[in-house]
Amino acid sequence: MSTVRTAESVCAGHPDKLCDQIADQILDDILWEDKAARVAVEVMAAGERIIVTGEITTNHRPRIRESVRTALAKAGYSPLGFLIYVWTRRQSGDINAGVSTSLEARAGDSSAFALQGAGDQGTVYGYATVETPERLPLPLVLAHQICKRLDTARIDGTITGINPDGKAQVSVRYDDTGTPETIDTVIVSVQHEAGKDLEALTREVESLVVAPACQRYLPVDGDTEVLVNPSGRFVEGGPRADTGLTGRKLMVDTYGGLAPHGGGAFSGKDPSKVDRSAAYMARLVARTIVDAGLAAECQVAISYAIGKADPVAFSVDTLGTGEYADHILTSVARDVFPLRPAGIIDALALCTPRYRDLAVYGHLGQDWTRWEQTWRYERDLRKAVETHAHRATAHR
Repeated sequence: MSTVRTAESVCAGHPDKLCDQIADQILDDILWEDKAARVAVEVMAAGERIIVTGEITTNHRPRIRESVRTALAKAGYSPLGFLIYVWTRRQSGDINAGVSTSLEARAGDSSAFALQGAGDQGTVYGYATVETPERLPLPLVLAHQICKRLDTARIDGTITGINPDGKAQVSVRYDDTGTPETIDTVIVSVQHEAGKDLEALTREVESLVVAPACQRYLPVDGDTEVLVNPSGRFVEGGPRADTGLTGRKLMVDTYGGLAPHGGGAFSGKDPSKVDRSAAYMARLVARTIVDAGLAAECQVAISYAIGKADPVAFSVDTLGTGEYADHILTSVARDVFPLRPAGIIDALALCTPRYRDLAVYGHLGQDWTRWEQTWRYERDLRKAVETHAHRATAHR
């Protein structure tokens, strides 16, 4: 029996995504000056106001308003059109103590990366699938591609009369083997100027954005329903039409709702927060297993306790597609990959600021990030799995 799976993405000027970009621009600018800074900022965009709050501990004086203006301009908005309010404070001393000196370090552990504890408790998830070259679900990849092309068309003038706010949603039909078969529906909503001809806009979006975005993966055909601005006019947009807030597009940031998410947002958080850093590592583990040919699909879960360096739980689930038993992959992956927060930060180079670039079109699947560069671990992982499996067979 066939099934339909759906995912969405949003453009750079979407009010929630605008807030994510502002938060990560602030983070980038602070980390350039102080790589040891502790940052957890939240942003709200409402009407003509940008509100920044949260906790920042740094030896550098942040230029938050300057960061906000930079992010606004990059997202397609005039900084002169907004009032900026800032209210931040230092990180709690209790939290800082647990992060700076882990439970293990307090117990005398002096091994590698033992000093730093997790910045919070919770579970993060990683996922990968052979469905696309990006190892992400096809509906999400297509939605990202459409939004990226919409933004590019606005910036370079390929489509005139469109503005920064917009979103896309794609529904893909899968056959009974779980293979993508056809694109059922594509929905695109894009903000436009009052005088824009809506029929012309529909033709332009279909031919210049949707068709080329999908062509590489699964072409749009005569049975695909393409809806452009199904609500009609979309002149009022951005934070003047809808209030934006950081962390409200978690599915866009990760797996489109087609794999689990632990619930923690990414943007505005320095890498001591495992909501972010460990989620990137979980993705690397899952993708390495898939890229190494050990499974066609993989889901990884890692759980932490605040102030503790080692995870309290770690599991690999290949969803019935694994070449080896999940317990073998779990045991081996736990040894091959660094799972302590400081080890993750070191392995993924997370103190090198480029977070604002991740705040649009998903934090995953972008090949310049280290959590997508599985070649670093593939050989070691496969060798360790084969050794473990051989030993298990020899002891039977």
